[in-house]
Amino acid sequence: MARIPIPKAPSGKRCPADAAAPDEPPLERGPGRSFSFPAPVARFLRLDRLDATDRTVLGLYLLTRVGILLTVYCAAWMFTPDPEAKQAPSFLSLWARWDWGFFQRIAENGYFAEPGAPGSARPDNREAFFPGLPMALRAVHTVVPSWTLAGLLISFAAGAVAAVALSRTARLHLPAATGERVGPRAALFLLVSPCTVFLAAGYTEALFLAFALPAWLAARKDRWALAGTLGALATTVRISGLFLAAALAVQFLLAGRERRRWRSAGWLAVPALPALAYSWYLQAHTGDWMAWKHAQERGWYRQFHTPWEAWLHTWDGAFSHLHPTNYAAMFQAELVAMVVGVLLLALLIRRRQWPEVVYMALSLWALGTSYWYMSVPRATLLWWPLWVALAVWSVRRPWIRSAYLGVAAPLATVLTLVFTSGKWAG
Repeated sequence: MARIPIPKAPSGKRCPADAAAPDEPPLERGPGRSFSFPAPVARFLRLDRLDATDRTVLGLYLLTRVGILLTVYCAAWMFTPDPEAKQAPSFLSLWARWDWGFFQRIAENGYFAEPGAPGSARPDNREAFFPGLPMALRAVHTVVPSWTLAGLLISFAAGAVAAVALSRTARLHLPAATGERVGPRAALFLLVSPCTVFLAAGYTEALFLAFALPAWLAARKDRWALAGTLGALATTVRISGLFLAAALAVQFLLAGRERRRWRSAGWLAVPALPALAYSWYLQAHTGDWMAWKHAQERGWYRQFHTPWEAWLHTWDGAFSHLHPTNYAAMFQAELVAMVVGVLLLALLIRRRQWPEVVYMALSLWALGTSYWYMSVPRATLLWWPLWVALAVWSVRRPWIRSAYLGVAAPLATVLTLVFTSGKWAG
Protein backbone atom coordinates (compact mmCIF):
# COMPACT_ATOMS: atom_id res chain seq x y z
CA MET A 1 0.00 0.00 0.00
CA ALA A 2 1.07 3.62 -0.41
CA ARG A 3 3.25 5.29 2.19
CA ILE A 4 2.01 8.13 4.37
CA PRO A 5 3.74 10.90 2.52
CA ILE A 6 4.13 14.04 4.58
CA PRO A 7 6.85 14.23 3.45
CA LYS A 8 7.40 11.45 0.89
CA ALA A 9 10.01 8.82 1.64
CA PRO A 10 12.89 8.78 -0.85
CA SER A 11 11.83 7.06 -4.04
CA GLY A 12 12.87 3.50 -4.55
CA LYS A 13 13.18 2.74 -0.83
CA ARG A 14 10.88 0.61 1.24
CA CYS A 15 11.00 0.59 4.99
CA PRO A 16 11.12 -2.65 6.96
CA ALA A 17 7.68 -3.75 8.12
CA ASP A 18 8.77 -3.67 11.72
CA ALA A 19 12.28 -2.67 12.65
CA ALA A 20 11.86 -4.23 16.08
CA ALA A 21 11.12 -7.73 14.81
CA PRO A 22 13.66 -10.33 15.95
CA ASP A 23 14.56 -11.39 12.40
CA GLU A 24 15.44 -7.89 11.23
CA PRO A 25 18.44 -5.69 12.01
CA PRO A 26 18.14 -2.97 14.64
CA LEU A 27 17.54 0.60 13.59
CA GLU A 28 20.51 2.75 12.79
CA ARG A 29 21.40 4.87 15.75
CA GLY A 30 20.92 8.58 15.26
CA PRO A 31 22.41 11.43 17.23
CA GLY A 32 21.63 11.80 20.89
CA ARG A 33 20.97 9.24 23.60
CA SER A 34 17.76 7.34 24.27
CA PHE A 35 16.04 6.73 27.57
CA SER A 36 17.32 3.58 29.29
CA PHE A 37 15.84 1.59 32.16
CA PRO A 38 18.08 0.10 34.84
CA ALA A 39 19.28 -3.35 33.79
CA PRO A 40 17.45 -5.31 36.55
CA VAL A 41 14.18 -3.53 35.74
CA ALA A 42 14.68 -4.18 32.03
CA ARG A 43 15.27 -7.90 32.60
CA PHE A 44 12.30 -8.23 34.96
CA LEU A 45 9.91 -6.53 32.51
CA ARG A 46 11.56 -8.26 29.52
CA LEU A 47 12.41 -4.84 28.12
CA ASP A 48 15.74 -6.22 26.95
CA ARG A 49 13.79 -7.53 23.94
CA LEU A 50 12.92 -4.00 22.89
CA ASP A 51 15.19 -1.82 20.79
CA ALA A 52 16.44 1.62 21.78
CA THR A 53 13.54 3.41 20.10
CA ASP A 54 10.98 1.28 21.93
CA ARG A 55 12.65 2.05 25.24
CA THR A 56 12.61 5.75 24.40
CA VAL A 57 8.88 5.51 23.79
CA LEU A 58 8.34 3.78 27.13
CA GLY A 59 10.33 6.54 28.82
CA LEU A 60 8.08 9.14 27.23
CA TYR A 61 5.07 7.11 28.28
CA LEU A 62 6.14 7.05 31.92
CA LEU A 63 6.92 10.77 31.95
CA THR A 64 3.56 11.72 30.46
CA ARG A 65 1.73 9.41 32.90
CA VAL A 66 3.52 11.10 35.80
CA GLY A 67 2.37 14.43 34.40
CA ILE A 68 -1.25 13.27 34.34
CA LEU A 69 -1.04 11.89 37.87
CA LEU A 70 0.38 15.20 39.11
CA THR A 71 -2.44 17.07 37.38
CA VAL A 72 -5.04 14.84 39.02
CA TYR A 73 -3.36 15.23 42.41
CA CYS A 74 -3.54 19.00 42.04
CA ALA A 75 -7.17 18.73 40.99
CA ALA A 76 -7.96 16.83 44.19
CA TRP A 77 -6.52 19.60 46.36
CA MET A 78 -7.29 22.74 44.37
CA PHE A 79 -10.53 22.09 42.49
CA THR A 80 -12.81 20.65 45.16
CA PRO A 81 -16.52 21.54 44.89
CA ASP A 82 -16.43 23.04 48.39
CA PRO A 83 -13.90 25.90 48.58
CA GLU A 84 -13.90 25.58 52.37
CA ALA A 85 -13.12 21.84 52.39
CA LYS A 86 -10.33 20.84 54.75
CA GLN A 87 -9.76 17.39 53.24
CA ALA A 88 -9.18 16.44 49.62
CA PRO A 89 -11.27 13.67 48.04
CA SER A 90 -9.56 10.33 47.58
CA PHE A 91 -7.34 10.09 44.53
CA LEU A 92 -9.13 7.03 43.14
CA SER A 93 -12.56 8.65 43.44
CA LEU A 94 -11.54 11.26 40.88
CA TRP A 95 -11.21 8.54 38.24
CA ALA A 96 -14.64 6.99 38.83
CA ARG A 97 -16.45 9.24 36.36
CA TRP A 98 -19.15 8.82 33.74
CA ASP A 99 -18.78 5.63 31.69
CA TRP A 100 -16.58 4.04 34.33
CA GLY A 101 -19.69 3.28 36.35
CA PHE A 102 -21.06 1.14 33.53
CA PHE A 103 -17.87 -0.88 33.22
CA GLN A 104 -17.68 -1.52 36.96
CA ARG A 105 -21.35 -2.55 37.25
CA ILE A 106 -21.01 -4.94 34.32
CA ALA A 107 -17.84 -6.42 35.81
CA GLU A 108 -19.49 -6.82 39.21
CA ASN A 109 -22.97 -8.01 38.25
CA GLY A 110 -23.01 -8.72 34.54
CA TYR A 111 -25.49 -7.24 32.13
CA PHE A 112 -28.68 -8.73 33.57
CA ALA A 113 -27.93 -10.40 36.90
CA GLU A 114 -27.88 -7.39 39.21
CA PRO A 115 -30.08 -8.03 42.27
CA GLY A 116 -33.40 -6.25 42.12
CA ALA A 117 -33.19 -5.38 38.43
CA PRO A 118 -36.71 -5.03 36.96
CA GLY A 119 -37.21 -7.41 34.05
CA SER A 120 -34.45 -8.65 31.79
CA ALA A 121 -33.45 -5.43 30.01
CA ARG A 122 -31.19 -3.15 31.99
CA PRO A 123 -32.68 0.27 32.77
CA ASP A 124 -29.29 2.00 32.48
CA ASN A 125 -28.60 0.81 28.90
CA ARG A 126 -25.44 -1.00 29.88
CA GLU A 127 -25.87 -3.25 26.83
CA ALA A 128 -24.32 -0.37 24.89
CA PHE A 129 -20.86 -1.37 26.20
CA PHE A 130 -18.94 -4.31 24.78
CA PRO A 131 -17.74 -6.90 27.32
CA GLY A 132 -13.97 -6.81 26.71
CA LEU A 133 -13.02 -4.27 29.36
CA PRO A 134 -15.47 -5.57 32.02
CA MET A 135 -14.03 -9.08 31.53
CA ALA A 136 -10.51 -7.76 31.98
CA LEU A 137 -11.64 -5.84 35.06
CA ARG A 138 -13.16 -8.93 36.60
CA ALA A 139 -9.91 -10.84 36.05
CA VAL A 140 -7.65 -8.15 37.51
CA HIS A 141 -10.04 -7.58 40.41
CA THR A 142 -9.29 -11.09 41.65
CA VAL A 143 -5.89 -9.78 42.78
CA VAL A 144 -6.58 -6.02 43.08
CA PRO A 145 -9.35 -5.28 45.59
CA SER A 146 -10.19 -1.82 44.27
CA TRP A 147 -12.23 -1.80 41.07
CA THR A 148 -11.02 1.68 40.16
CA LEU A 149 -7.38 0.80 40.69
CA ALA A 150 -7.87 -2.34 38.60
CA GLY A 151 -9.17 -0.21 35.76
CA LEU A 152 -6.25 2.20 36.03
CA LEU A 153 -3.75 -0.66 35.98
CA ILE A 154 -5.33 -2.19 32.88
CA SER A 155 -5.17 1.12 31.06
CA PHE A 156 -1.61 1.73 32.25
CA ALA A 157 -0.35 -1.60 30.90
CA ALA A 158 -2.41 -1.37 27.71
CA GLY A 159 -1.29 2.20 27.09
CA ALA A 160 2.35 1.16 27.18
CA VAL A 161 1.72 -1.53 24.56
CA ALA A 162 -0.24 0.93 22.43
CA ALA A 163 2.51 3.57 22.57
CA VAL A 164 5.20 1.14 21.43
CA ALA A 165 2.95 -0.29 18.69
CA LEU A 166 2.12 3.20 17.41
CA SER A 167 5.81 4.04 17.31
CA ARG A 168 6.52 0.93 15.28
CA THR A 169 3.65 1.74 12.94
CA ALA A 170 5.05 5.23 12.31
CA ARG A 171 8.49 3.76 11.62
CA LEU A 172 7.06 1.85 8.64
CA HIS A 173 6.85 5.07 6.66
CA LEU A 174 10.40 6.43 6.73
CA PRO A 175 13.92 5.01 6.37
CA ALA A 176 15.48 3.55 9.48
CA ALA A 177 17.58 6.51 10.60
CA THR A 178 14.64 8.93 10.25
CA GLY A 179 12.16 6.37 11.55
CA GLU A 180 14.01 6.36 14.85
CA ARG A 181 12.80 9.93 15.32
CA VAL A 182 9.31 9.62 13.84
CA GLY A 183 8.29 6.66 16.03
CA PRO A 184 8.72 8.35 19.43
CA ARG A 185 7.26 11.53 17.99
CA ALA A 186 4.03 9.78 16.93
CA ALA A 187 3.75 8.24 20.39
CA LEU A 188 4.39 11.60 22.05
CA PHE A 189 1.72 13.30 19.96
CA LEU A 190 -0.79 10.68 21.08
CA LEU A 191 0.28 10.80 24.73
CA VAL A 192 -0.12 14.59 25.03
CA SER A 193 -3.22 14.82 22.83
CA PRO A 194 -6.13 16.79 24.31
CA CYS A 195 -8.07 13.67 25.32
CA THR A 196 -5.12 11.74 26.73
CA VAL A 197 -6.85 11.48 30.12
CA PHE A 198 -9.03 8.75 28.59
CA LEU A 199 -5.93 6.67 27.90
CA ALA A 200 -5.14 6.77 31.61
CA ALA A 201 -8.68 6.32 33.00
CA GLY A 202 -10.44 2.98 33.19
CA TYR A 203 -11.93 3.41 29.73
CA THR A 204 -11.70 1.33 26.56
CA GLU A 205 -9.36 3.46 24.43
CA ALA A 206 -6.04 2.15 25.75
CA LEU A 207 -7.15 -1.49 25.74
CA PHE A 208 -8.52 -1.23 22.22
CA LEU A 209 -5.30 0.30 20.90
CA ALA A 210 -3.25 -2.38 22.68
CA PHE A 211 -4.97 -4.97 20.47
CA ALA A 212 -5.70 -2.96 17.31
CA LEU A 213 -2.24 -1.53 16.63
CA PRO A 214 -0.38 -4.85 17.01
CA ALA A 215 -3.04 -6.39 14.75
CA TRP A 216 -2.25 -3.76 12.13
CA LEU A 217 1.48 -4.39 12.45
CA ALA A 218 0.89 -8.14 12.08
CA ALA A 219 -1.09 -7.52 8.90
CA ARG A 220 1.70 -5.39 7.47
CA LYS A 221 4.01 -8.37 8.00
CA ASP A 222 1.47 -10.77 6.39
CA ARG A 223 0.90 -12.60 9.67
CA TRP A 224 -2.82 -12.96 9.12
CA ALA A 225 -3.58 -15.47 11.85
CA LEU A 226 -2.09 -13.13 14.44
CA ALA A 227 -3.80 -10.11 12.87
CA GLY A 228 -7.19 -11.81 12.94
CA THR A 229 -6.79 -12.98 16.53
CA LEU A 230 -5.72 -9.56 17.80
CA GLY A 231 -8.47 -7.94 15.74
CA ALA A 232 -11.00 -10.20 17.45
CA LEU A 233 -9.71 -9.13 20.85
CA ALA A 234 -10.07 -5.49 19.75
CA THR A 235 -13.69 -6.16 18.79
CA THR A 236 -14.47 -7.49 22.26
CA VAL A 237 -13.58 -4.01 23.54
CA ARG A 238 -15.21 -1.66 21.04
CA ILE A 239 -17.37 -1.78 17.92
CA SER A 240 -14.43 -0.07 16.22
CA GLY A 241 -12.89 -3.53 15.95
CA LEU A 242 -15.21 -4.13 13.00
CA PHE A 243 -13.80 -1.03 11.29
CA LEU A 244 -10.34 -2.43 11.88
CA ALA A 245 -11.45 -5.76 10.41
CA ALA A 246 -12.55 -4.00 7.23
CA ALA A 247 -9.19 -2.23 7.00
CA LEU A 248 -7.37 -5.54 7.48
CA ALA A 249 -9.40 -7.05 4.65
CA VAL A 250 -8.43 -4.22 2.30
CA GLN A 251 -4.79 -4.56 3.36
CA PHE A 252 -4.99 -8.27 2.53
CA LEU A 253 -6.36 -7.56 -0.96
CA LEU A 254 -3.65 -4.97 -1.62
CA ALA A 255 -0.81 -7.06 -0.24
CA GLY A 256 0.31 -8.22 -3.69
CA ARG A 257 0.08 -11.56 -5.41
CA GLU A 258 3.46 -12.73 -4.12
CA ARG A 259 2.52 -11.91 -0.50
CA ARG A 260 -1.17 -12.80 -0.44
CA ARG A 261 -2.01 -16.34 0.62
CA TRP A 262 -5.67 -17.09 0.06
CA ARG A 263 -5.66 -19.90 2.59
CA SER A 264 -5.13 -17.17 5.21
CA ALA A 265 -8.22 -15.24 4.13
CA GLY A 266 -10.42 -17.00 6.67
CA TRP A 267 -8.62 -15.23 9.49
CA LEU A 268 -10.10 -11.95 8.24
CA ALA A 269 -13.54 -13.07 9.43
CA VAL A 270 -12.38 -13.80 12.98
CA PRO A 271 -12.69 -10.16 14.24
CA ALA A 272 -16.42 -10.27 13.49
CA LEU A 273 -17.03 -13.27 15.76
CA PRO A 274 -17.02 -11.40 19.11
CA ALA A 275 -19.63 -8.95 17.82
CA LEU A 276 -21.82 -11.82 16.61
CA ALA A 277 -21.40 -13.66 19.91
CA TYR A 278 -22.31 -10.54 21.88
CA SER A 279 -25.42 -9.96 19.74
CA TRP A 280 -26.45 -13.58 20.29
CA TYR A 281 -25.94 -13.19 24.05
CA LEU A 282 -28.09 -10.06 24.18
CA GLN A 283 -30.76 -11.66 22.01
CA ALA A 284 -30.94 -14.63 24.34
CA HIS A 285 -31.72 -12.29 27.26
CA THR A 286 -33.78 -9.56 25.58
CA GLY A 287 -35.17 -11.13 22.41
CA ASP A 288 -33.54 -8.30 20.44
CA TRP A 289 -30.66 -8.99 18.07
CA MET A 290 -30.00 -5.25 17.89
CA ALA A 291 -30.07 -4.64 21.65
CA TRP A 292 -26.64 -3.01 21.53
CA LYS A 293 -27.74 -0.46 18.93
CA HIS A 294 -31.04 0.24 20.65
CA ALA A 295 -29.26 0.86 23.96
CA GLN A 296 -27.03 3.36 22.15
CA GLU A 297 -30.12 5.08 20.79
CA ARG A 298 -31.89 5.26 24.13
CA GLY A 299 -28.94 6.44 26.13
CA TRP A 300 -26.90 8.58 23.75
CA TYR A 301 -29.24 9.72 20.93
CA ARG A 302 -27.44 7.62 18.33
CA GLN A 303 -30.44 7.32 16.02
CA PHE A 304 -29.51 7.69 12.38
CA HIS A 305 -29.47 11.23 10.98
CA THR A 306 -27.89 12.55 7.84
CA PRO A 307 -24.39 14.01 8.27
CA TRP A 308 -25.63 17.56 7.70
CA GLU A 309 -28.39 17.13 10.27
CA ALA A 310 -25.84 15.87 12.81
CA TRP A 311 -23.60 18.85 12.06
CA LEU A 312 -26.45 21.35 12.49
CA HIS A 313 -27.62 19.78 15.75
CA THR A 314 -24.09 19.85 17.13
CA TRP A 315 -23.66 23.45 15.97
CA ASP A 316 -26.84 24.40 17.83
CA GLY A 317 -25.53 22.68 20.95
CA ALA A 318 -22.26 24.59 20.66
CA PHE A 319 -23.51 28.10 19.88
CA SER A 320 -27.26 28.44 20.49
CA HIS A 321 -26.77 29.10 24.26
CA LEU A 322 -29.30 26.38 25.12
CA HIS A 323 -26.80 24.33 27.12
CA PRO A 324 -24.52 25.16 30.06
CA THR A 325 -21.15 26.49 28.96
CA ASN A 326 -19.35 23.25 29.88
CA TYR A 327 -21.50 21.23 27.48
CA ALA A 328 -21.38 23.94 24.82
CA ALA A 329 -17.59 23.95 24.92
CA MET A 330 -17.51 20.19 24.41
CA PHE A 331 -19.90 20.50 21.46
CA GLN A 332 -17.43 22.98 19.99
CA ALA A 333 -14.67 20.42 20.48
CA GLU A 334 -16.84 17.83 18.73
CA LEU A 335 -17.09 20.08 15.68
CA VAL A 336 -13.34 20.69 15.57
CA ALA A 337 -12.58 16.98 15.91
CA MET A 338 -14.97 16.11 13.09
CA VAL A 339 -13.31 18.67 10.81
CA VAL A 340 -9.90 17.17 11.64
CA GLY A 341 -11.23 13.71 10.84
CA VAL A 342 -12.65 14.77 7.47
CA LEU A 343 -9.39 16.51 6.52
CA LEU A 344 -7.44 13.41 7.50
CA LEU A 345 -9.76 11.26 5.39
CA ALA A 346 -9.24 13.56 2.41
CA LEU A 347 -5.47 13.30 2.84
CA LEU A 348 -5.60 9.51 2.99
CA ILE A 349 -7.75 9.39 -0.14
CA ARG A 350 -5.35 11.67 -1.96
CA ARG A 351 -2.45 9.40 -1.01
CA ARG A 352 -4.46 6.26 -1.83
CA GLN A 353 -3.91 4.66 1.53
CA TRP A 354 -7.03 2.57 1.10
CA PRO A 355 -6.96 0.45 4.28
CA GLU A 356 -6.63 3.58 6.41
CA VAL A 357 -9.31 5.25 4.27
CA VAL A 358 -11.73 2.44 5.04
CA TYR A 359 -10.98 2.57 8.78
CA MET A 360 -11.41 6.33 8.96
CA ALA A 361 -14.48 6.45 6.71
CA LEU A 362 -16.34 3.87 8.79
CA SER A 363 -15.32 5.62 12.02
CA LEU A 364 -16.49 9.01 10.79
CA TRP A 365 -19.73 7.58 9.40
CA ALA A 366 -20.55 5.94 12.75
CA LEU A 367 -19.76 9.13 14.69
CA GLY A 368 -21.20 11.59 12.20
CA THR A 369 -24.65 10.14 11.58
CA SER A 370 -26.17 10.37 15.07
CA TYR A 371 -28.52 13.08 16.28
CA TRP A 372 -25.40 15.05 17.19
CA TYR A 373 -21.71 14.35 17.54
CA MET A 374 -20.70 12.67 20.75
CA SER A 375 -17.25 11.42 21.79
CA VAL A 376 -15.55 12.43 18.53
CA PRO A 377 -12.61 14.08 20.39
CA ARG A 378 -12.11 10.86 22.36
CA ALA A 379 -12.23 8.90 19.12
CA THR A 380 -9.21 10.81 17.81
CA LEU A 381 -7.14 8.67 20.17
CA LEU A 382 -8.01 5.70 17.94
CA TRP A 383 -7.08 7.44 14.66
CA TRP A 384 -3.53 6.14 14.37
CA PRO A 385 -3.13 7.54 10.80
CA LEU A 386 -3.50 11.02 12.33
CA TRP A 387 -0.61 10.58 14.76
CA VAL A 388 1.58 8.96 12.13
CA ALA A 389 0.90 11.73 9.60
CA LEU A 390 1.63 14.46 12.14
CA ALA A 391 4.86 12.76 13.19
CA VAL A 392 6.10 12.28 9.63
CA TRP A 393 5.22 15.86 8.78
CA SER A 394 7.02 17.21 11.84
CA VAL A 395 10.28 15.41 11.03
CA ARG A 396 10.91 17.71 8.07
CA ARG A 397 9.12 20.73 9.52
CA PRO A 398 10.22 21.01 13.16
CA TRP A 399 7.88 23.91 13.88
CA ILE A 400 4.96 21.47 13.60
CA ARG A 401 6.16 19.69 16.74
CA SER A 402 6.46 22.92 18.72
CA ALA A 403 3.10 24.21 17.50
CA TYR A 404 1.33 20.97 18.30
CA LEU A 405 2.79 20.65 21.79
CA GLY A 406 2.09 24.31 22.52
CA VAL A 407 -1.59 23.83 21.75
CA ALA A 408 -2.25 20.21 22.76
CA ALA A 409 -0.52 20.12 26.14
CA PRO A 410 -2.60 22.93 27.72
CA LEU A 411 -5.80 21.39 26.32
CA ALA A 412 -4.81 18.02 27.75
CA THR A 413 -4.35 19.62 31.17
CA VAL A 414 -7.72 21.37 30.95
CA LEU A 415 -9.60 18.21 29.92
CA THR A 416 -7.89 16.21 32.65
CA LEU A 417 -9.10 18.73 35.21
CA VAL A 418 -12.58 18.73 33.64
CA PHE A 419 -12.85 14.95 33.70
CA THR A 420 -11.52 14.42 37.22
CA SER A 421 -13.73 17.20 38.61
CA GLY A 422 -16.80 15.36 37.31
CA LYS A 423 -17.74 17.68 34.47
CA TRP A 424 -18.60 16.42 31.01
CA ALA A 425 -15.40 15.84 29.04
CA GLY A 426 -16.73 14.07 25.96
